[in-house]
Amino acid sequence: MDYGRLIEEARERAREVENASSLPQVDLKKYIDYTLLKPEATYDDIINLCNTAIKRQYFGVCVNPHYASFIREHLKPAGIATCAVVGFPLGATLKKVKMYETELLLNAGMNEIDMVMNIGAFKSGEYKFVEEEIKAIASIHPHVKVIIETALLTDEEKITATKIVVNSGARFVKTSTGFSKGGATYFDVALLRMATGNSIGVKAAGGIRTVDKALRMIMAGADRIGTSTDLLGNEEK
Repeated sequence: MDYGRLIEEARERAREVENASSLPQVDLKKYIDYTLLKPEATYDDIINLCNTAIKRQYFGVCVNPHYASFIREHLKPAGIATCAVVGFPLGATLKKVKMYETELLLNAGMNEIDMVMNIGAFKSGEYKFVEEEIKAIASIHPHVKVIIETALLTDEEKITATKIVVNSGARFVKTSTGFSKGGATYFDVALLRMATGNSIGVKAAGGIRTVDKALRMIMAGADRIGTSTDLLGNEEK
């Protein structure tokens, strides 16, 4: 894989997305993981999150593990997908802990898992360890999205991390936790999309607060949008 060529193509794609006057005509609600991961979130906040997701018919709801069983019961009748995070937000918990957390969340009825890659291990060049950890999680849960935290990686590392995710058997590579120094960019989404070779999905998350930005992320290559903003509600105002 020619990393330099891929990076230049992604930059060009990002420029096209940024300057586009015509945006994709899609059913946006089918792309949205409506998310609340703030540490101070209460049960009332989670109820509001679920009720809004049901009202808008967003694809799914993503929460911290403490609320997993709660959202399953609240959302199951509405057919909204349930998702919880693993190793969040740093990715630095032990492999066995991530595996156990994944097992508990699978048993709690979560349709999807968003796990954080061990970023420090990856930055240290422990690529085999990182891939084996993701494989272990993917062997437990059938639908894993891997957060690589693009704001902390070089462009070349973003490609390498995406290749590891593809090889691991995970279903999606995801840009960001929303807790680091940056979120999704059009360039990163385009780069991840190109690096996957369309073999897995790309989830854009972090700082997506408008319909316009969400649609441009889709144009850049995102298959899913993670946001804590009620995008369709904002459009009604």
